[in-house]
Amino acid sequence: MGAPAANSVLERARGTGSIVAAARNGRSNLQRLYQEGCARILLPQVFDTALHAVLVNTAGGLASGDRLSWQASAQEGARLVLTTQACERVYKSPGPEAHVAIRLQAGPGAHIDWLPQETILFEHARLARRIDIDLDEKASLCAVEAMVLGRSAMGETARNARLADQWRVRRGGRLVHAEATRIAGFPDRERDGPALLGGATAFASILYIGADAETRKARLPPAAPGTGISQVGERLVVRVLAPSGLALRQRITPIITALSGAGTLPRLWSS
Repeated sequence: MGAPAANSVLERARGTGSIVAAARNGRSNLQRLYQEGCARILLPQVFDTALHAVLVNTAGGLASGDRLSWQASAQEGARLVLTTQACERVYKSPGPEAHVAIRLQAGPGAHIDWLPQETILFEHARLARRIDIDLDEKASLCAVEAMVLGRSAMGETARNARLADQWRVRRGGRLVHAEATRIAGFPDRERDGPALLGGATAFASILYIGADAETRKARLPPAAPGTGISQVGERLVVRVLAPSGLALRQRITPIITALSGAGTLPRLWSS
């Protein structure tokens, strides 16, 4: 049998998953679920009035040209808690970026906790991610995204990893939060400078939007080193830098506990 052609194209992973939660009799229940390709959504049994969902990428990670899409909606009065089965790993990409698209929607009086575990960028990884969130004026949200650069056990710091991350959050149809993060192989002196990561190899953004933002802020623990907190009206943003993935998790755990609708971490975070 002949060897594969040098210019053969590797098959790329594709996955789409969507879930809709609806409130009924004081509980949030599954109304609709769709999954295709490498995307799977599990519904663990949890003693809570919120609907809990676990997102799974059966491909085991992301690499060059992979595409993964998640969509979640909490209808009027519903509460939806979303997490991932494990950390998402983004492997070395000799070609185009891996793409991840996330879209969340919450109706009147609804709440969404977006609490995925950390994303780990391997050396030479390339990831383009887009997060779009649409909230009703009376909805609330706690969203967390944590990133770890390299595998510390392998001595990696992912100096050549590339990340393009965009967030767009609308409330009542009005843009209330937007950000764009780009890491693209900066020289060490720049990436380790105070304007970028300051020597950190792990970082997280935590966003809370809700009428009780000021009350939630008062619940936060004293800021650890590398932590910044800002509040404008009903929007609260926390940024965290850490020297490792373990240190990052230790720093963000009490923050998530204070800000999430459930008041605790998903069980999978500690499994």
